[in-house]
Amino acid sequence: MKIYVLMENTSKHPDLVAEHGLSLLVEACGRRILFDTGASSAFADNAAQMGVDLSTVDACVLSHGHCDHGGGLLRFLQKNAHAPVLVSPHAFDVHYNAHGKDIGLSPALLRHERVCVVAEDVYPLFPGVVLHRAASMPALYPAEGQGMEAVVNGVRVADDFRHEQYLLVEERGMRVLISGCSHRGVLNIASYFRPDVLVGGFHYMRCSTEADSARLKQAAQVLLALPTRYYYTGHCTGACAMGILQPQMGHRLHAFATGDVLRLSQEELSVHAVLRR
Repeated sequence: MKIYVLMENTSKHPDLVAEHGLSLLVEACGRRILFDTGASSAFADNAAQMGVDLSTVDACVLSHGHCDHGGGLLRFLQKNAHAPVLVSPHAFDVHYNAHGKDIGLSPALLRHERVCVVAEDVYPLFPGVVLHRAASMPALYPAEGQGMEAVVNGVRVADDFRHEQYLLVEERGMRVLISGCSHRGVLNIASYFRPDVLVGGFHYMRCSTEADSARLKQAAQVLLALPTRYYYTGHCTGACAMGILQPQMGHRLHAFATGDVLRLSQEELSVHAVLRR
């Protein structure tokens, strides 16, 4: 299995653009799945620089209804003439960040013929590739909404992130879960799915006080106690949080950046391999 990091907040490559956003290209089970499209069309420019042909993508998944994950969707639809785009029924609701800024997706895109609303809680996309809404996932730990809001039935309320969905890929005995921002709480998500590998943002950007530091150290212990062997993270996790989590989690936690290629297999994970472009 390969995961190409087409967009992340940071880049180690001078020829690749970084922005506050996330886009991953997953090659697994004989398929190519685009997971999120970043905040703009820049993810597609990075893909071209990395030798990734977006026209060959079999399906696109939007993890949730925020513009830093779906802002480049129109560019993808222009580059690819056949792949469906799978979204939650609530992905195109109105969403606001903690400062009251509209961070939702363009409503016009919902009317595109290839944008498919997935109402099922468990949706088999391809053999070995399943999309999960995880509606029954218990909230054992606080979510990471940080003051975000949504408009539900015409009323502006605290966002419960019902628009979030997750991609579970099972290949050669290895279960890899891909999450966008883990707004419903990475501890909840990891505890519920219990994958071998979890890839995605942890949304731990709030990291300024001793209480935040203590909370992150406790989170690290929860993650270490789970059967998940490795965590690969970036985007909304934040450098400060990584600085606290890394010493606690050691080789089980890895950061990714724009331009990285993660090669995941039982053999390579056994020697903690992350191969970079």
